[in-house]
Amino acid sequence: MDPESISKAQPAEGRLSDPFARTVLDSLSANIAIIDAEGRILDTNQAWREYATTNDMEGSVDSVGENYLTVCRQAAEAGDPDAAAVVVGIKAVAEGRQEIFLYDYPCHSPEEKHWYYMRAVRVLYSGPVRIIVSHEDITALKLTEESLRQHEAELEQQTQSLEEANIALKVLLKQRESDKHELEQKVLSNVRQLVLPYVEKLKTSRLKPRDRTLLEIIESHLDDVISPFLQRMSTAKSILTPQEIQVAALVKEGRTSQEIADILNVSVTTINFHRKNLRQKFGLRNTSTNLRSHLMSMT
Repeated sequence: MDPESISKAQPAEGRLSDPFARTVLDSLSANIAIIDAEGRILDTNQAWREYATTNDMEGSVDSVGENYLTVCRQAAEAGDPDAAAVVVGIKAVAEGRQEIFLYDYPCHSPEEKHWYYMRAVRVLYSGPVRIIVSHEDITALKLTEESLRQHEAELEQQTQSLEEANIALKVLLKQRESDKHELEQKVLSNVRQLVLPYVEKLKTSRLKPRDRTLLEIIESHLDDVISPFLQRMSTAKSILTPQEIQVAALVKEGRTSQEIADILNVSVTTINFHRKNLRQKFGLRNTSTNLRSHLMSMT
């Protein structure tokens, strides 16, 4: 209802006399009281009276004649900060220092929680100061806000837990990759150092056809075991020949040109030729760049 309409409908003592204004005021869901500049209650609506009856408030159910500000001051003196804020706000409106005062506050009972939204506005007319004070129950809204905050906190906690789990998973995956790489290098090194030299020696010896076939099968299976490194080498910047891949693997292990020549049953000149080609294909123009270091950085 328009405050100015209320001012035209109320008699000198402050109570509404117009039936229509009274009907409109009583139809509003908010608990409404009309007070003067000193805080004395001049009139209240049906919602106010029903609230007073339901909650066994002292005095008459319409509270007319009681001083709203006095009740608030008493509550403030008892330690209620909300009541103290209401007194300050209503006085500012009554004195014209503030057009409207808005405030929401808790009003809990032992059984359940309640919150109210208070609005105090001065009636704009030329007569005595009149202030309309309304209290709207916003419990449902507050409970919804509390629920949203709780869900946000839970979501934040879940997000944090997921982030921590993600970090832990990354660490585990990194460690797994490191362990895999270390195991692969051990297998590759052991096969190269402890097995292949003997295979190469056997290949140069006189073997029966059946034994040579078995040796070729063994060599094939060994190639399968060490293939991860060889596959990475074959997908490097340049395409390497099969023998260059073998030389690169042995160089990476720290073998000398003479050792590689003995293993592959070729001359040292051939190994040096392959080393030169490897440097060119990997773009190692600077002679100070170590070929073995470069090969180790590729894995």
